[in-house]
Amino acid sequence: TISMPMRVAKIAVSAATYSIDRPFDYLVPDKLRDAALPGTRVSLPFGKGNRRCEGVILSVADKSERENLKCIDSVLDPAPVLDEELIKLAFFIRDRFFCTVYDAVKAMLPAGLWFTDDGKRRVNDKTVEMVRLAILSEDAAAIAESRRLRSPKQAALLEMLCAFEALPSRDLLTYTGASRQSFSALIKAGLAETYEREVYRRPELHLGDTEPMPELSEEQSEVFKGIDVLAASGKAGAALLLGVTGSGKTSVYIHLIDSCLRRGKTALLLVPEIALTPQMLRTFSSHFGDDVAVMHSSLSPAERYDEWKRVKNGKARVVIGTRSAVFAPLRDLGAVIIDEEQEETYKSENNPRYDARDVAKFRCAQNNCLLLLGSATPDVCTRYNARIGRYAFFTLKNRYNDMRLPEVKIVDMKRELRRGNDSDISGFLRDELQQNIERGEQSILFINRRGAHKLISCGDCGYTYRCPRCSVSLTYHSANKRLMCHYCGYVQRVDSACPECGGELCFVGTGTQNVEQQLHELFPDTPVMRVDTDTVAPAGSHEKLFERFRNENIPIMVGTQMVTKGLNFPNVTLVGVISADQSLYAGDYRAGERTFSLITQVVGRSGRGDKPGRAVIQTFTPENETIRYAADQDYESFFESEIELRRLQNAPPFKNIFSLTVTGVDEEQVEKCCAYLSEWLRNICSGKPEIDILGPAPLPVVRVNNRYRYRINVCCESNAWIRRALSEMVIECGRDKKFRGVTVYADNAPTD
Repeated sequence: TISMPMRVAKIAVSAATYSIDRPFDYLVPDKLRDAALPGTRVSLPFGKGNRRCEGVILSVADKSERENLKCIDSVLDPAPVLDEELIKLAFFIRDRFFCTVYDAVKAMLPAGLWFTDDGKRRVNDKTVEMVRLAILSEDAAAIAESRRLRSPKQAALLEMLCAFEALPSRDLLTYTGASRQSFSALIKAGLAETYEREVYRRPELHLGDTEPMPELSEEQSEVFKGIDVLAASGKAGAALLLGVTGSGKTSVYIHLIDSCLRRGKTALLLVPEIALTPQMLRTFSSHFGDDVAVMHSSLSPAERYDEWKRVKNGKARVVIGTRSAVFAPLRDLGAVIIDEEQEETYKSENNPRYDARDVAKFRCAQNNCLLLLGSATPDVCTRYNARIGRYAFFTLKNRYNDMRLPEVKIVDMKRELRRGNDSDISGFLRDELQQNIERGEQSILFINRRGAHKLISCGDCGYTYRCPRCSVSLTYHSANKRLMCHYCGYVQRVDSACPECGGELCFVGTGTQNVEQQLHELFPDTPVMRVDTDTVAPAGSHEKLFERFRNENIPIMVGTQMVTKGLNFPNVTLVGVISADQSLYAGDYRAGERTFSLITQVVGRSGRGDKPGRAVIQTFTPENETIRYAADQDYESFFESEIELRRLQNAPPFKNIFSLTVTGVDEEQVEKCCAYLSEWLRNICSGKPEIDILGPAPLPVVRVNNRYRYRINVCCESNAWIRRALSEMVIECGRDKKFRGVTVYADNAPTD
């Protein structure tokens, strides 16, 4: 016998921790040679105890530098679940975002594709039994005629099969009223045959007749032509589309995707919030029909798995989804569009801590296609890249159909207090709401805090209710009269008096529930809808609440950040920002940018129909230039001011920020680990004045769920050297026994 040459698979192993992560070499048995392909998952023995775990094949070779290799046990996938591009992407994520290759792979694949502890797949393919004729339709018609009197049900089955190429057996029996016995008789006689056909579990779509492409204004048409030239060039590139709220960026996206499809390419559209996905899906499916697949975390595992399969099999060429949709297995990408690109939700807070924008850039480079970043308030770094020519730059300065931007009034809440109004709704906003109610028009009020009150304190001794597991005050929720921690979920009842001294308790701060209560007191006969995390879960989805608001013409909607972006309600003519100062003084270099974006976006929800819009911004600092620029919808002036501040701070885009975060239940151990890492960093960075090391310092919320959190920030140019150094530090602390019980992780541009 002729022995076959050795076959070695390089595998990312699930049990490999970050400190030992690398491709491990395994022998491929001869019987598995044809099945063990790059991108397939395998079962294998790992470690000294040879415990069984999973892995994914990254590549195969005919030799290995290592000896005494173990063999893989079995191949788990009938076909590769990752192609060459996505395998390269896994390595990119490992190197850029400090995680294992297997962690990156797990983020890419839908949960339904993974296996339970007993080796079964979490979601199986769904099939239906189909039936078709096993003989010519002419012969079947003749047999049906001959059996009409003797076996009328069999005749009915044959006649219906003559009219259709194939039918689900359940539908066939329902339509004819035939029994399973009559059906089985046809199969046994060889007149019909059954087979299994795969079906896809789809999220509910609003599909009707395909609508024509939306008409573009002259300004939109010029912008689209410029972007389409870049998309058709066959070169990797990026472009920023800066369009005021209501300028019709979505129409440009639709035309760009249509152009990609006509060239035989595919397209990906990312949105920042699940709340925006149904609205976008409805719009895009009306133009592209079944070519559209949707991917977001609110889908059931079965729906998400089947949408992933549709994309992988080429049955869907347009993907719409939130952050994780950036991993959709689209081939021949023609464009990736990121709507509201400034949003922090594109950055994952869990391992792997990837940024969907960076992943999208990598995929566009691999596919030589265009990345289009769209926003009314772009990220300052994105706008800077457009200024220096790194990105192409396009603007939509006017609202579609020449609709005017809302007229904005800034209300000084200090003056309201001097007038004796200590409520959260100013006299001016109250009058504007009253006018809208009388005219049958709708209003949206925005406050970025859920619950009723930020905290409860004692007016005599100053006692406040604090979470026993986190270093934050408990928020009072009036709906269930409970105090809740918004970090760990701890809940307790509120006392009738101060538990320390028996004094009277004072309710401090405000949230959506409190604003809702004040609205009921001001307008007792007017329906008010509240949209926040507490109301979305009972309703089932954001979309159901928004549909009610639209269809029932509810006069007032009060909500958190969910109501600020991408929503289009033609009858909304008034927007109120309850507390514009809430996010302005957060102690973060992006606080001004976040505040400007939030205010601008929510103001842009007003006046999107035929009627002119108004907006009211309530603030204790009416002279603040960020609030002034947001009121004027003047992004360029805000950018000029902000970019100079960033230059002075050496903040992005002039330097990148990396972080080392140390967490643990023992605060002293956490501080010791931080001191060790800080000294290490300062030693290796001595003589490099371009690198700034800040900290260690506790995070603003230092304790969450009984774990203390400290951080060291490194401000420098992004390069492989600093990433490698931070990676070595994470690995070393994971191995060092004196830091047992402490977790260290690195991150690129942390958001918290």
